[in-house]
Amino acid sequence: MRTIKGPGIFLAQFLGDEAPFNTLESICKWAKSLGYIGVQIPTWDARCIDLKKAAESKTYADEIKGIVQSTGLEITELSTHLQGQLVAVHPAYDELFDGFAPEAYRKNPKARQIWAVQQLKYAAIASKNLGLNAHASFSGALLWPTFYPWPQRPSGLVDTGFKELGKRWKPILDVFDESGVDLCYEIHPGEDLHDGLTYERFLKEVNNHPRACLLYDPSHFVLQQLDYLSYIDYYHERIRAFHVKDAEFNPTGKQGVYGGYQPWIDRAGRFRSLGDGQVDFKSIFSKLTQYDFAGWAVLEWECCIKHPEDGAKEGSVFIKNHIIRVTEKAFDDFAGTGSDEAFNRSVLGIK
Repeated sequence: MRTIKGPGIFLAQFLGDEAPFNTLESICKWAKSLGYIGVQIPTWDARCIDLKKAAESKTYADEIKGIVQSTGLEITELSTHLQGQLVAVHPAYDELFDGFAPEAYRKNPKARQIWAVQQLKYAAIASKNLGLNAHASFSGALLWPTFYPWPQRPSGLVDTGFKELGKRWKPILDVFDESGVDLCYEIHPGEDLHDGLTYERFLKEVNNHPRACLLYDPSHFVLQQLDYLSYIDYYHERIRAFHVKDAEFNPTGKQGVYGGYQPWIDRAGRFRSLGDGQVDFKSIFSKLTQYDFAGWAVLEWECCIKHPEDGAKEGSVFIKNHIIRVTEKAFDDFAGTGSDEAFNRSVLGIK
């Protein structure tokens, strides 16, 4: 077993146009002041990183790494959640997701997809240049409009969708493999990879690719009413990244999982700041430690009630208090009687 690294913080929800949130150095200093020791960097935000440049120039990657390290922090992972979403987009979502791409690729789904694929490949190489071994992203979705089978799904539709998804991601996964980096899909509603079964189906289409790994975020499972603890038992060998995010689910006689088109504040299922929701983090940290999780515990703050700066301040302490420093000896060593092969055979009555 090993001690989970952290606390880390995902910068995406905190970046802004005013100091200290408007440059990589200043936001890292802010995070350090709150007790964080790592930052997960969103690669679509030019205030943090030029992804293409980080892939093409080791010198530039070293400069980015140096900026972070000068503030006393480490980079936990890079994130391409927005670009990953664009690897696979159903036409029903073209207009809504166009904003994730630069202006030059909007209104052109094919060009947008080519751009997104290249972004992921850059992310693999940039991660290698930065000395990272894991990367966070989304899978995108071709099938999501059909997740509830009404009207009835045509026979073979799901097979076709996952075959195409695997076809699009396999070359990307190969670049990650060449770079020695695990691509960790955040299992998330709105993605074709949104639970264990969909992940398994995807794995089949990419021939159980060794780099097709998981970002574990229990909050999305609370909203789906999925057992987020047994999920770890099933998939711990593939979990290589961890978003520490809280959530709650309070169904009523008027709404449940689907939320009745309500805003987040009024939904039965909603994200909360750490400690304000229903997630059993003591059990999660115990299980991940038991299974020798080698990555970072990274706060992803999303809450419709609490101020983000308060959520970040409390989150650092919350994660720190949940990280388990692993023991280096058995608790009952004091009662050991010593042994050797001859003694063991004698205890067993073996002549």
